[in-house]
Amino acid sequence: MTLWERLKKDRFLYVLLLPGIIYFALFKYLPMWGTLMAFKDYSPFLGFWASDWVGLEHFKNFFSNPDFFRLLRNTLILALYDIVFFFPAPIILSLLINEIRITIYKRSIQTFVYVPHFMSWVIIASISYVFLTTSGGVINEVVSFFTGKEISFLSSPEWFRPVIIGQVIWKETGWGTVIFLAALASVSPEQYEAAIVDGAGRFRRMWHVTLPALKSTIIILLILRLGNFLDQGFQQIYLMTNSLNREVADVFDTYVYFMGITQGAFSYSAAVGLFKAVVGIILIYGTNYFAKKIGEEGLF
Repeated sequence: MTLWERLKKDRFLYVLLLPGIIYFALFKYLPMWGTLMAFKDYSPFLGFWASDWVGLEHFKNFFSNPDFFRLLRNTLILALYDIVFFFPAPIILSLLINEIRITIYKRSIQTFVYVPHFMSWVIIASISYVFLTTSGGVINEVVSFFTGKEISFLSSPEWFRPVIIGQVIWKETGWGTVIFLAALASVSPEQYEAAIVDGAGRFRRMWHVTLPALKSTIIILLILRLGNFLDQGFQQIYLMTNSLNREVADVFDTYVYFMGITQGAFSYSAAVGLFKAVVGIILIYGTNYFAKKIGEEGLF
């Protein structure tokens, strides 16, 4: 069968695939030409093609900038917090939800934990302010009642990172369980029955049956997460940053905004964005290679 015959035979499937192809072509692949701006001294008045080529000049300026190591430190710390504290949270919550045997109660819990995902970061920041502010914040009122003093959660550099990770865990943990619960739904009940016959308790069944069923899913999601290792989310960081915690709050995402939008350094900010993308690609390939070395299929 020729290629044309195969395309004609499955033409309706390709028609269904067409919107996705168009989306990625227009909004993912076509904008990639903009990365060339990182190698130019772009001027809006001259236009893209008339602007001078400067090669790696912007990268040299970025790496020699005194702010580089501060931005790298802040970004890496938040990224490590994300991997250590947030990444396991959906897995743990999925295991707990999977142990619920009453269907209506299980579905109610799932729906309840999904809700924060649909709130914008503006709402999350507002809720955080209501609870954490020293001017009548609910949590600070409780802390003050028991200790006699208040904690500056929103302005203290020491509390910035715990607050950020706490927001992410509360907002996204429930939504992250969707994939893990779908993977658990494919586990054969016979495996649990066999484990019960062998005398395995609930914890043993979770450790020897449930977790191994999630192993491949966890590896793939970890690879994808490491691809966005340096992406900490502009909206959340920007909304929670103030003059008192800026020293630990500045990350690459906010730096690109301030340099590119507020100061008009378009080529320089494009170089910063390209640096993040290259690091993400290296981490994806590195993690995928390591996954194959330990016997997993990997992402590709």
